[in-house]
Amino acid sequence: MTEQRDYRDTVFLPKTDFPMKAGLPQKEPGILARWEDDGLYAAVRRSREGREKFILHDGPPYANGDMHIGHALNHVLKDMVVRTQTLLGKDAPYVPGWDCHGLPIEWKVEEQYRKKKLDKDQVDPTEFRAECRAYAQHWVDVQREQLKRLGGLGDWDNPYLTMQFDSEATIVRELLKFAESGQLYRGAKPVMWSPVEKTALAEAEVEYEDITSTQIDVAFEIVESPIAELVGAHAVIWTTTPWTIPVNQALAYGPEVEYHHYRAHDGRRFLVAAPLLASFFLRTGLGPVAEDIEGDLAIEEYALGTIKGSDLAGTKARHPMHHLGGFFAEPRPMLPGDFVTTDSGTGLVHMAPDHGEDDFELCKAHGIAPKFVVEADGRYREDWGWLPRSDPRSMSVINPKFNAPDGPICEDLKEAGALLAASADYRHSYPHSWRSKAKVIFRCTPQWFVPMDKPGIAEHLETPAEQGWDNEGGAIGPEATLRSLAMEAIEQTRFVPEKGRNRIGSMVEGRPDWVLSRQRAWGVPITLFVNRKTGEYLVDKALNARIVESVRAQGVDAWSDEAATLLQEYGHDPDAYERVTDILDVWFDSGSTHAFVLESGRWPALQWPADLYLEGSDQHRGWFQSSLLESCGTRGRAPYKAVLTHGFTMDARGEKMSKSKGNTVNPLEVMRDYGADIIRLWALSVDYTEDHRIGPEILKGVADQYRKLRNSFRYMLGALDGFTDSERVAPADMPELERYMLALLGGLDAELRRAVDDFDFNAYTRRLVDFCNEDLSAFFFDIRKDRLYCDAPGDPARRAYRTVLDTLFHALVRYAAPALVFTAEEVWGTRYPDGGSVHLLEWPEVPAAEADLARWDRLRALREEVMEAIEPLRREKLVRSGLEAEITVPAEAVPEGVTDEELAGLFISGTVSREEGTAIRVSRSDDNKCGRCWRLLPEVTEDGALCHRCTAVVAELDSAA
Repeated sequence: MTEQRDYRDTVFLPKTDFPMKAGLPQKEPGILARWEDDGLYAAVRRSREGREKFILHDGPPYANGDMHIGHALNHVLKDMVVRTQTLLGKDAPYVPGWDCHGLPIEWKVEEQYRKKKLDKDQVDPTEFRAECRAYAQHWVDVQREQLKRLGGLGDWDNPYLTMQFDSEATIVRELLKFAESGQLYRGAKPVMWSPVEKTALAEAEVEYEDITSTQIDVAFEIVESPIAELVGAHAVIWTTTPWTIPVNQALAYGPEVEYHHYRAHDGRRFLVAAPLLASFFLRTGLGPVAEDIEGDLAIEEYALGTIKGSDLAGTKARHPMHHLGGFFAEPRPMLPGDFVTTDSGTGLVHMAPDHGEDDFELCKAHGIAPKFVVEADGRYREDWGWLPRSDPRSMSVINPKFNAPDGPICEDLKEAGALLAASADYRHSYPHSWRSKAKVIFRCTPQWFVPMDKPGIAEHLETPAEQGWDNEGGAIGPEATLRSLAMEAIEQTRFVPEKGRNRIGSMVEGRPDWVLSRQRAWGVPITLFVNRKTGEYLVDKALNARIVESVRAQGVDAWSDEAATLLQEYGHDPDAYERVTDILDVWFDSGSTHAFVLESGRWPALQWPADLYLEGSDQHRGWFQSSLLESCGTRGRAPYKAVLTHGFTMDARGEKMSKSKGNTVNPLEVMRDYGADIIRLWALSVDYTEDHRIGPEILKGVADQYRKLRNSFRYMLGALDGFTDSERVAPADMPELERYMLALLGGLDAELRRAVDDFDFNAYTRRLVDFCNEDLSAFFFDIRKDRLYCDAPGDPARRAYRTVLDTLFHALVRYAAPALVFTAEEVWGTRYPDGGSVHLLEWPEVPAAEADLARWDRLRALREEVMEAIEPLRREKLVRSGLEAEITVPAEAVPEGVTDEELAGLFISGTVSREEGTAIRVSRSDDNKCGRCWRLLPEVTEDGALCHRCTAVVAELDSAA
């Protein structure tokens, strides 16, 4: 045996400085700093100037606290939208913003006073608002740096804030549009009220939690009725809010409900809905024994008659506390209520118009007005006849002790003989303030409203020429209302996912009038003057314009007592008007952002309406809806063309995250441990249109996905070392496998474009990952590494492979750039150190190539079977790789025209033969091993000698040397 030469220096192994280990937490901050120094966002804007626009309008997060995982998901999705649209060649600017007014910030500033045992109400309002402003600015600055760390590209140095003077002035201007068009009124209606925070709340500021309440059955003695035998009987109501009994003004029955009039064993007579009699007996013990209720026991011994609800018209009952006189002595009418059901209770509902929407509307229809009994802190008025503030037993109506079976309400009802049952065991869902976590109540107070169903809105809308408004559907006629315009706008809006349309549609269809006012200090004021005699607000467009400019110059502090001096300046008697001191609901603030961000001209690249609003699904009742109503009320259409919603992030077990459970995932810690690209890959890999999960194991899986992607890029970088255009081969001159890969790339390109159009980034990311893992790493790269390492540099087949690798590189780095923003920049910069940023590039041009996909499906399936057959020999160490294997395949499994040598390349094996009707056979080859390519081939004369191909390549290299 002759001495063998070392051929390692003749093999063309990949060469690259791109490291296998990502080190993202260390690298990413440096890349961010370079983007900032280079002015990347401005450069992208310049590169797309004059192109078709795509406007994503950022929904403002609240400036209160650190970024959480929901923020991270939301902003990654927004950045993905902006970057993919930019990649498509569009001008897609992004202006971030923050919501800065409102109760959460005011509450936090008040907390600081409470800790010092100081009263916030004793602080000058201007000074207090300044503290709120400073608090909001602090968290804007904190959140901005945290969100920038995610790699989002935007105008971070020039965000919009609802507390900027220009923003506040525009909010005032939008409010005054409603006032000037008559779409504003002050009225008393029950609204969600927080006794702890002493303000009205919007539905979006309320969350529902399960609580256990006291349920009571209360008897109201009937004193008048067209059904004579009912006089002296007791109409029974059931409620879980005992505190509302002192404010009762009527009883409601269901006109179609059947009621039983029966005599209890103690001699008293009661009126209860027939379907609810059994449950009433169980609660009160005023009927058959429990075991009989479950059977078919007739109630003849108790029954005195059956009455249809509609026959109760004209019946009146007296309040259990009628002995207190005055308000309590007035008989309570029984009124027909379509909302009365027999799902629970007694089928009779007590009506407190101060504390329920149905109660208010029914009583209003019958001329019964609310009494405004409960004050802002949840306690009864001092002059109220039952439990006034001075009563030692007085406390907030949300206090469980107040409503308990042994509390003052139940004690007094029991003493009056009206309490039939009371138990503190009723489990149900109940609204709470999402800030203070305290229970809220419905409380009737004077508030400012926008009517949903007032016709005549069309004549006040801004013109189509100014707003790009399209009325092709004819929705804006003389009878149009805010509700009808909003419903039409919902129909004309694209929703992703589609179910969002029904969700917001059902909310708008059934919502009450829009409550605009709040009774707090930190917010945009309701800048109206109200006539002291008539109660009408003043409409003076010149004065209103002056008010707007004052706010633009001084911010919300302009609306002080001194604002009244403007009245005289515009010819009005200051003594005849009072200045409204309520502030606007923050949802009106955020609902107006389209006006002061998209229309203001401060960001010239933006335009109205937005192409897309993107937020969590809770914003169907929040920002999506307030923006819709504000825009429809002033412009007649939605401020957006499409709405994309995402679900909520749960822990790994699918449970809601909470600090008390210790199951929260902090994105700042994830970026510290893994890097921002891992958060981004997670956010874009989950089905974010539904609730989705995150946890340590899930993140490890994402990190593993990332490593595979990174390795694909690392291989391409190494394999393309030294590649130039002179090496390029036209697709028509390439081997069949290369043409097949270009065809697959074309299919991937089409799928990714479709995913971008659908905002389906889960499909986008999954398809990209699968292509890199399955089509490239596990297939194409694996097969062609022998050609890369061992063919001659000038061999047309090797050049064709490298040409396809170059095409793949340019396409894949662009596809990956919107998702893995840091890694794609690192990949691009490794190959093109002076090539600028990858984020300035556009969607790749993929060369057309034809291939028989069905034929390749057969070959790939055969390859999978062969690889499985080789694996047992590898495990038993009979072969170290397929290069040492001799393989026989069934002839009928091989498509026509494929040679044995091509099969050997496909299987990465030594020799391949085929036989009719045989199964796949694999054995160790008896041939000698080539000293350069390591294949065991018949042509190799002894171990370490060269095969024909390697002999020719080495000779060529030696000759060139």
